[in-house]
Amino acid sequence: MPPESSAGSDRLRVARLLDAHGLTPNTDLGQHFLLDENLVDVAVREGRVGPDDVVMEVGAGVGVLTRVLAGHASHVHAVEIDRRLEGALREALEGHDNVSLIWDDAMKVSIAKLDPAPTRFVANLPYDIATPILLESLATGPQIEQVCVMVQREVADRWLARVGDSHYGAASVQLGLQVEPSFRRNVGREVFMPRPRVDSALVAFRRTGPPISPGLRTLVRSGFAHRRKTLTNALGMAGAERSDVADALRAIGAPENVRPERLAPDDFARLHEELGWPK
Repeated sequence: MPPESSAGSDRLRVARLLDAHGLTPNTDLGQHFLLDENLVDVAVREGRVGPDDVVMEVGAGVGVLTRVLAGHASHVHAVEIDRRLEGALREALEGHDNVSLIWDDAMKVSIAKLDPAPTRFVANLPYDIATPILLESLATGPQIEQVCVMVQREVADRWLARVGDSHYGAASVQLGLQVEPSFRRNVGREVFMPRPRVDSALVAFRRTGPPISPGLRTLVRSGFAHRRKTLTNALGMAGAERSDVADALRAIGAPENVRPERLAPDDFARLHEELGWPK
């Protein structure tokens, strides 16, 4: 018989671990466990994880990625909402005493309070929280210098979109002001258990700027809340004075009837500085 493929042996290992603990993946929580340890190695490499780094992982699952991160990093903060997985996860992490298991909703975890502070964010993210958790991590974790995460391919398209692209939006702008992409690889559905209904991508970023202010985040989100409207009208609907928005746009060299998808990330930063809204 031919030898098992790496993905095949990884699938069996995860399946046996789940079976031993009487577990089945909960897809309502976005549980699609990554099986291919070659991709795990890529995530650790593109996340630039070294022996002095502290890693934040969201969605630890049964520890396929967590175990490898623990072998490379000084410390790992592994966040997992599903307490059913505790036995399997602790079994996978035997021999690694540098992992803090945080049993909570990742959206409720205060990154600023994690000690030691994370310098890397590496995860196979639940798809429904991928964008908000990444943006929140960058905004409240200024020490995070490198990110490598698995997400839905369409989400990756939005994150990496350029000015004028159909996928360009609030996430593209907020990321563009803080990080730059350093890696992308599209990933098939066969490397997960169970298989998701969508394609995935592994993407990495490196920090290029400080966290953006809450006011700028609000301005960007408000600007894209009504994509069919001009930026002047969209911000006006959010509470800004339309005449002030028009004046600020002219001051940064943009027409007052410009739509949000025509402004680059730096333009939004300049607009916020010129407009002073919201405070």
